Amino acid sequence: MGLPTPGYKINLLNEQGDSVEVGDVGQIVVDTTAFPYFFLGYWNDPKKAEEKLMGIWFLTGDLASKDSEGYYWFQGRADDIISSAGYRIGPFEVESSLLEHPAVAEAAVVGKPDPLKGEIVKAYVVLKPSFEPSTELAEKLRSFVKSKLSKHQYPREVEFVENLPKTPSGKIQRYILKQSLQSIRN
Repeated sequence: MGLPTPGYKINLLNEQGDSVEVGDVGQIVVDTTAFPYFFLGYWNDPKKAEEKLMGIWFLTGDLASKDSEGYYWFQGRADDIISSAGYRIGPFEVESSLLEHPAVAEAAVVGKPDPLKGEIVKAYVVLKPSFEPSTELAEKLRSFVKSKLSKHQYPREVEFVENLPKTPSGKIQRYILKQSLQSIRN
């Protein structure tokens, strides 16, 4: 993401509203008392506008980490975070790891409800044309991610799909994948 735009006071906060340490992930917030802040609220929805504020901070909904030189690194959206066995897992890092595998063309990761862990990491994978879905390939993908990330981040389930739901601009719509999991459960 880079450095903040000059004039804006930016911070990274955890869920309790405390600043996070360098290298840790937090939600990007903007100081509403500093010029040139101009958020005036949501049209005819003061409650929604109020939900975006924590003290003087405007909550952007984006997660990032900051390095020792002050550069911000995107980690995902706060509403996409997977909560599994007490761990907070961002889908972006898991998806990026899956995309490094030679069989994977596209990947989306969501939290699937689980009675023991709260949620488990579930990956939806579109394969490159020369690869076929199989139980063995799913296991290879799980092991591949496990070798690159922390042991709690690998996908417990891998589902091969023909395509992923996207916006007209090409952004993956994780919420549609999450809704399909909810409808299966209900």
